[in-house]
Amino acid sequence: MSTSFRPYYPDEPFLLPPDPREWLAEDHLAYFVSDTVNALDLRAFYAPYEGDGRRKQPYEPAMMLKILIYGYATGEFSSRRLARKLHEDVAFRVLCAENFPAHRTISEFRKRHLADFESVFVQLVQIAREVGLVKLGTVAIDGSKVKANASKHKAMSYDRMQAEEKRLLKEIRGLTRRARKLDEQEDRKFGRERTGDELPEEIARRRDRLATIQAAKARLEERQREADRARGRSEDDDETPGPGRGRPFKRSFGEPAAKAQENFTDPDSRIMKTSSGFEQCFNAQIAVDGASLMIVANGVTQSAADTRQLKPMLDKVRRNTKRTPVKVLADAGYASEENLRSLQRRGIDGYVAQGRGEKSVEQLPSSPQRKKMYKKMKTKRGQKEYRRRKYIAEPPFGWIKSVLGFRSFSVRGYAKVTAEWNLVCLALNLKRMNNQMTWRSEEHTSELQSH
Repeated sequence: MSTSFRPYYPDEPFLLPPDPREWLAEDHLAYFVSDTVNALDLRAFYAPYEGDGRRKQPYEPAMMLKILIYGYATGEFSSRRLARKLHEDVAFRVLCAENFPAHRTISEFRKRHLADFESVFVQLVQIAREVGLVKLGTVAIDGSKVKANASKHKAMSYDRMQAEEKRLLKEIRGLTRRARKLDEQEDRKFGRERTGDELPEEIARRRDRLATIQAAKARLEERQREADRARGRSEDDDETPGPGRGRPFKRSFGEPAAKAQENFTDPDSRIMKTSSGFEQCFNAQIAVDGASLMIVANGVTQSAADTRQLKPMLDKVRRNTKRTPVKVLADAGYASEENLRSLQRRGIDGYVAQGRGEKSVEQLPSSPQRKKMYKKMKTKRGQKEYRRRKYIAEPPFGWIKSVLGFRSFSVRGYAKVTAEWNLVCLALNLKRMNNQMTWRSEEHTSELQSH
């Protein structure tokens, strides 16, 4: 007997128009994204279109925001891939409701509203606190290096910039002399009308590269001047010590170290050490609620060190949630006398590791708060509390990089990178919030059935 298969008629049209909403489960993430966005204050997204009746009908900002958030929550960050998904993916088609913006439209919308994603992130955190997901009993703060949209091979050190600047200036002078002689020879031979300017093109190319290097060199020098001023130096300082002045300065005021680097593709990014070696990166920061594992504050810094990020992150937690956490957990990267004093002033019970190199409290610098924290972390309670950091702060970074697949920024420049990090954290929070509310609903249903 031959096998009987289920009916399959790919060329048969639907008798009635199908409703794509029936193809998704009731608890699908797309519905949660849609309902949440509808509940947010989106005036900042509508403001650019007000009072301009002559423009072509733009796409609904709420719909565009839903597409972006759902895309980031499901690991789709490219505007081209998002545009394709609108045609191919049922969840995207439900969200777009038969609107199909081109990839350029999606990209331009994201760029236009990068600064507005922070307000959406904050609104979502406040909603999570209102419904009882965010408790703020314990908050863990951590940082992780995220690759910039730039290659480390497009960077150059300060000493090489100086060498390249001299070489290019020499080549430009030589090519200019050759071009002048060639002009004179051709003028005598053919008259003043001349075609074929190979040498001037070479000069222009070298001048463009010289301008790029000089601009990067100027940025390095300006940053060094700012750093020198922050250390108390002034432009009047010289390299030789006067009476009682101690050791001379290694470099003149505003002169960067020879190994200081600048990237030509994204000058705001920095070379940082990662698990895969040195890469062009930004240092992404998060503050995570211990009860819900939701990100309640985030930030981006150009510094590879985390030391100066504790206080800004605590300020953001307070601003976003209107509350101060009871406990704060942080690794040794945040250990400093100033940070521990800040925790004490805020009335926060802090648990901050003091590093692995110190075998005793005597080996620590003469810092009262650090010595006090060292002793606290040696107690059973201190060790028990600090162990929770690993299960609070680290999972969100794992979800962002491994589940969402976000390992590199798609935009360039510090302001744009900061805005995209808001969008990433927003998408992860929304996904986490959906899961938690689904679990609560299932638990409530089970309780009712048991009674």
